[in-house]
This record gives sequence, C-alpha cells and structure tokens, in this order.
Amino acid sequence: MVKFLGFYLILNLLYGFFIDAYSPLPDPVTRWVSVQSTSILNLFQYRIEYADHQYQPSINLILDGQDVILSIFEGCNGLNVIIIFVSFLLSFGKLSPRLIWFIPLGLIIIHIFNVLRILLLFLISVHWPDAMYFAHKYLFTAILYVVIFVLWYFWLNKLYVIKNT
Repeated sequence: MVKFLGFYLILNLLYGFFIDAYSPLPDPVTRWVSVQSTSILNLFQYRIEYADHQYQPSINLILDGQDVILSIFEGCNGLNVIIIFVSFLLSFGKLSPRLIWFIPLGLIIIHIFNVLRILLLFLISVHWPDAMYFAHKYLFTAILYVVIFVLWYFWLNKLYVIKNT
C-alpha cells in the first residue's frame, strides 16, 4: 500500500506540474482527446467543432456552430485514472516483460473507454439533457472505474499470480 501511495503521489505531482505548465490553456492530452472525440462524432454526421473555452482551461464541443454541448476539462482526459491504474501495477514487485506489455495495453483500453465515455456524454447532452448530470457524475465514472478494476483483476489473477506463484 505504501508503494502504491508513493507512486500515486509522485505521478500526481508530475501531472499537476504538467497541467500548470499549460495554464490557462488546455493541456495537450485534453486537446488530443477533444480532437479525437470531435473527429469520431463528425464521422457519424454530427457537425461538431472544438474551441478553447474563453475563460477556463477546457475545450468546448460546439454543435452546428451554435451551441456548446460539452466542455472537456483536464479531468476528462483520462490521465487521472491512468495514474491510478499505473500506480497500482507498479506497486506489485519489479518490472517484468508481462508488466511492460500490460501497462501500454491497459492505457489503450482506458483511453478507448474514456473517448467512448465522452462520445456518449455528448449524445446524452444532445438527446437527453436531463440525464446528463447522472450520466456524467455517476454512470460513466462508475463504468470507467469498473474497466480499471477488471484490468487489475486480470493482472492479479492471470498474469501476476502465474509468474509469481
């Protein structure tokens, strides 16, 4: 547990310095996630543009050049959950080939689910705005953490234990 907290605190401090380095503008990872989300939504015939928020370090997704439908803040870029995921994995023993391939695989899976979360939040904000608060605050946050727990479970029960028993 001490190793986990150590990795978590160090990575969070580095993340804080990273975010502060770009303030008051959005950081590059938030921008990257916003661009990807916009591109995917445009594939489905939504006319979406993205633009920096005028007063906050976030990026607005704008529908048909008129309405801001969603604002993507630094907390939406997935890096916070990635820090938790990586801290947990690094706290178990030393680096191994399995861990070296599992971490990037997990990062890709988390990123895909995070972008999917943003896309679904966009659709909810357009079609069911009354459900937006619940979906954002509880439903999709829970789903993203379930993905993390499944990845941890897989690591502990299928990869880590096999090698270290």
